[in-house]
Amino acid sequence: MASRTRRSLFSLTIFLATCGLLGMVLNQRVGAQASTDQSALRDSLKQFTNVYAIVEQNYAEPLTGDKIDKAIYDGAIPGMLHELDPHSNFYDPKAFAQMREDQHGKYYGVGMTIQPQITPSGRTQIVVVAPFEGTPAYKAGIRPGDVIENINGKSTDNMSSLDVANLLKGPKGTHVTVTMSREGSPKPLVFDLVRAEIPRNSVDLAFLIRPGVGYIHVTNFQETTGQEVGDALDSFGKINGLILDLRGNPGGLLNQAVAVADKFLKKGQIVVSQHGRSFPDQVYRVENGSDTKYPIVVLVNRNTASAAEIVSGALQDHDRALIVGETTFGKGLVQTVYPLSDSTGLALTTYHYYTPSGRLIQRNYDGVSLYDYYYVRDQKQSTANREVRLTDSGRTVYGGGGITPDYKIDTPKSNTFQGDLLLHYAFFNFAKHYLANRSVSRDFQVDDAVMKDFKQFLTSQNINYTDQDINGVLDWVKASIKSEIFTSQFGQQAGLKVRADWDPMINKALTYLPQAQTLEDHALTVDAQKATASNQMPN
Repeated sequence: MASRTRRSLFSLTIFLATCGLLGMVLNQRVGAQASTDQSALRDSLKQFTNVYAIVEQNYAEPLTGDKIDKAIYDGAIPGMLHELDPHSNFYDPKAFAQMREDQHGKYYGVGMTIQPQITPSGRTQIVVVAPFEGTPAYKAGIRPGDVIENINGKSTDNMSSLDVANLLKGPKGTHVTVTMSREGSPKPLVFDLVRAEIPRNSVDLAFLIRPGVGYIHVTNFQETTGQEVGDALDSFGKINGLILDLRGNPGGLLNQAVAVADKFLKKGQIVVSQHGRSFPDQVYRVENGSDTKYPIVVLVNRNTASAAEIVSGALQDHDRALIVGETTFGKGLVQTVYPLSDSTGLALTTYHYYTPSGRLIQRNYDGVSLYDYYYVRDQKQSTANREVRLTDSGRTVYGGGGITPDYKIDTPKSNTFQGDLLLHYAFFNFAKHYLANRSVSRDFQVDDAVMKDFKQFLTSQNINYTDQDINGVLDWVKASIKSEIFTSQFGQQAGLKVRADWDPMINKALTYLPQAQTLEDHALTVDAQKATASNQMPN
């Protein structure tokens, strides 16, 4: 059989397998409706195979393997799934492997973040953003700004960052030789690295942001998130308050959302419930629970989604935390992942998430394009037509459109000048330049001398600015310079701490700790009153 025909048949098999799973879901219905649905599905599949055969035989150009894959993987299957909802999705082998790696929270490699960067001459080079602390790359002395020239003697010219990342990954204990160029170094630097297990922590920053006040930033929910949050809380010791930052958290594993909620709620309290058509409803409760009494402020934004919304909603419904920031994304559809042939997978929506008070988390997506659904959302949406529920102590909360914060904090908007600096990697490249022939101490501050050097650097890079541009966002400029320099000199955590200390949303969230304490005190009073009333009821 010709290779093109084999490829066509394989791609078609993947499509039919996907449709078969949808058919299984349809088949959960009973009676005449199930028969009608199955008949319609068979007719639709027949129409598709007829169209596919005509295209495969008569298209003006031969359908190569890549075109066949693109037609099925990027066209037919996603098109079908996105007609159902925005979150049902098909994963080709690379995407499926990446999803599994993200869920596990670890891989084998050298441990560094990389990105492509275009030089003034137009060449694309792969640059180290930062090595992860404690990894082979970090221990070897690789720095942010180092340019990866070749790997095991193979040039990285014209490679994507994904291609380079795949070359750096490999079995644990194997060697990889990486040649770097570094500003200030007269010759290339050669590193012989031994690949190791690289943890990808979901808690990338946890520290006492104020005396007695902990701060935890959770980037996503993977297999280790509950343990990581628990470890962070243990590291604080006794605290008087907590900022739990879930901004930009896209979600992840449901069981880890339950595990995180377990650190703050009481044993037996509901965290979330799932309701679907073809499977039994499920209710997830706190298994161990916590007797902590300190106030909690949860910081969210428009990109807080899914599992992060489950945690936010549960803490809000049980009056355990004050939610501040922006209305969250509104992703309350639950996907079950079905492995398919050749390491592909199908994430199919099978349930809806509901908070403990019964709020539907999912935002309405009827008649909305995928682009508008993800990128064009009105943060000033009215609560007039939203479902109304009550928290444990009787506060009003709203469902059907994400988690509405108790207090609104807007994300600062960047101006054109700020965008231009970021587009040109101005802070990243300046830190590399500034540290080429010097080092800094922990008491380093961005003073007038540093600002003079920065302005001269902008001029050398042909980045236009005025003193008015800089003075208008001076605090942001200084924080960005210090963060990049600390990342290079002391590691990624040090740079993140600088940004957190400056971050206006975090600083505003800190001011709501007294309100969070009032909420906690009121919730405890209501619990005591309920307990008293229960004890006084006649037997």
